[in-house]
Amino acid sequence: MEPNLLAALVIGIAGGGHCIGMCGGISAALSLSVPKGGKAIAYSLAFNLGRILSYAAIGALIGLGAQVLQLNQYLNASLWLAGLMLVLMGLSIGQWWQGVKRIEHLGKFIWRWLQPLTKPLMPIKSVPQALALGGLWGWLPCGLVYSSLIWASSANDWQSSSILMLAFGIGTLPANLATGLLAEQLKALLQKPMSQRLLGASLIGLGFYTLPL
Repeated sequence: MEPNLLAALVIGIAGGGHCIGMCGGISAALSLSVPKGGKAIAYSLAFNLGRILSYAAIGALIGLGAQVLQLNQYLNASLWLAGLMLVLMGLSIGQWWQGVKRIEHLGKFIWRWLQPLTKPLMPIKSVPQALALGGLWGWLPCGLVYSSLIWASSANDWQSSSILMLAFGIGTLPANLATGLLAEQLKALLQKPMSQRLLGASLIGLGFYTLPL
């Protein structure tokens, strides 16, 4: 069994609640840069679209690297990698162990160069500006995103890795949208300890199921 879209969506949904708790300061700063009113919805959608497309692009790059190195010829190794990353992400989302956050250090040198590019884009004044900011924000160092990238790299090819990261990004969308009553209710639900543990446990179970035991 290779990584699948359902697992990617579950990781994204669970990760959306995780990011709300772990990156509240960043989310607050972003919301202050978006004007109130009808444009806020369009700006928020454009921002999140840019963020999700960044995930897909990074997934394609990581998948291409794995494809060039022909890592997938080692089928058992790929299955072990996919399964173990699901278990580790489940432990993180369930708030039992946060070791995956150490992976964030891998991207700090990239973010050091990209972060200055975000400053001229705030406050957001147009949809293209929101899209560009979201595209840059997708590169923000995040242990859960990087773990998902490692997991997605065990797919068969770069297209599959990209699609998996696209599905992951779509899964994060409901909790990250700044408007709408349903989004607020979903945020509250995903932040409940019991919800986090159930989602975390489901990923751990899926991870063990993926392992070639």
